[in-house]
Amino acid sequence: MKIAVVDGMGGSIGHQIVLELRRNLPEDTEIIALGANAIATGNMMKARANRGATGENAVRVCIGEADVIMGSLSILIPNSMMGELTPGMAEAIASAPGRKILLPLTHPRIDILGTGDTPLPKLIEQAVEMVKQMCEEAGNSKEVERDV
Repeated sequence: MKIAVVDGMGGSIGHQIVLELRRNLPEDTEIIALGANAIATGNMMKARANRGATGENAVRVCIGEADVIMGSLSILIPNSMMGELTPGMAEAIASAPGRKILLPLTHPRIDILGTGDTPLPKLIEQAVEMVKQMCEEAGNSKEVERDV
């Protein structure tokens, strides 16, 4: 299974997601770090992502490989992360065939109703548990069924 983790700014959320994935999934799980900037990519690589790439073109080229795409909800919002997440990146991520597992952390001018005040570490734990269940359901298969 290939999991793409997308983050920007300092990459701290992506770093935490990659760490939690590494703690809970088999070692052969491939994690691709896709950063809106080099610092974000570097921080996800420090958490032991297998590969990393930076910028809009890297996201456009690599996102289609992923069976699962993880990050904050902001990765689907053009110009989020203080403008680092370009409209092209948001479009590529939203259009990618992989299943999206997103944390409800968004742009300051967007409110998501129906979400509680769950702390970030707990949200990441829940997201990783979803991926873990997907891996178990897929068995030894290298690819997870994608919702189109």
